Amino acid sequence: MMLEINGALKAIGYGLLVLFFAAGAVKTCASLADLKRPEPAFKLFVRFVLAKAAVGYGLDLMMAVFSICQGVISAIIEKSGITKADQAVLPQEIIDAIGRVDFLNSIPLWIVTLIGCLMIIILTFVMILTVYARIFKIYIFTAIAPIPMASFAGEPTSNIGKNFLRSYAGVCLEGAVIALACIIFSVFASSPTVSESELSDVTMVWSYIIQVIFHLLVLVGTVRMSDRMIKELLGL
Repeated sequence: MMLEINGALKAIGYGLLVLFFAAGAVKTCASLADLKRPEPAFKLFVRFVLAKAAVGYGLDLMMAVFSICQGVISAIIEKSGITKADQAVLPQEIIDAIGRVDFLNSIPLWIVTLIGCLMIIILTFVMILTVYARIFKIYIFTAIAPIPMASFAGEPTSNIGKNFLRSYAGVCLEGAVIALACIIFSVFASSPTVSESELSDVTMVWSYIIQVIFHLLVLVGTVRMSDRMIKELLGL
């Protein structure tokens, strides 16, 4: 559907292309005599041809950028060694500690676990909404691409097209930040920082639940700030 909308907006993009080209020619050329000179006329002609190609083949350019960013994300996941969803497992020390807890101590532990599960569910929904918002942004950028691409026809308006491409690349690269954050979280979640000999079984389980919630808070915060991190990286 987004591809069909992109094709439908190309007609509007070509109309804006002529408008931006005319506005740029009027602003860059002081008089009509400047257009009769070969150098300014050739520059305007080349700019118009390149802008027309950007509107007509902009979708191919965006798909190439998307493929490159997807390759970066795939390389990060592959090199991390975490390719399955079940890699972040409960540490064996915590499993043994839960098995040794008696009935009376298991009651408050059960309550704490329910509260922790509720917080984890809420944070998970927040993270999923953030990831889905990124997907929506990619679709929206793809659909309206011909309109900002038409701005390349005029030199004064060319920054609109440049910022659009940089923003689209930034949205695609947000997936790399999200992937790195999830990898770091899975490593922390699988490696408890408390030792079995230091604390009692109940305290150890409580500490692990608190650590998981804390790491999940950091993960959700990093995922939500992925757009800001990419903007700082690309200078947007």
